Amino acid sequence: MRHISLVAASAVALCALLGACATPVFRDVDNAVAVVASDVQQDPEAFRGAEVVWGGRIVAVENRAETTEVEVVAYPLDRDQQPMPEAPSQGRFMLVLPGFVEPLDYAAGRHLTVHGVLAGTRLGHVQERSYLYPMLRAIDVSIWPWGFMFDKKPRVSIGIGASIH
Repeated sequence: MRHISLVAASAVALCALLGACATPVFRDVDNAVAVVASDVQQDPEAFRGAEVVWGGRIVAVENRAETTEVEVVAYPLDRDQQPMPEAPSQGRFMLVLPGFVEPLDYAAGRHLTVHGVLAGTRLGHVQERSYLYPMLRAIDVSIWPWGFMFDKKPRVSIGIGASIH
């Protein structure tokens, strides 16, 4: 009887631990290549057409005639596919979205994660310096709420007692 209670308690604990794990934003990204923006700058043609999941902080947004371009400083992603702005940047990229997007939704300083296809590079500028931007055509985009990095909750909580949230 004691063995059955131990097994039941273990099963409940395992379910609680698994339930505490957050689900990545984009689950269907089996074809995504693990490459960073600075790698694409070195050999753009090797990665043309590759799917990636990148994220970072928005620097600027420009609505054009048919598309919108969003300049992003790339940061590594955590296991929930959220950008980690406390880490060193991985370069910059230009996100290309179809049609018009509201500039306030893509305001400078916001963070995003994007699943997209690499579509070559384009020469631009960061201040007075020439910069080769990897161009990323969006398949799907997730914009994180302001302050998302401060809302992280611990994945595991162990204790005895009651709590009120």
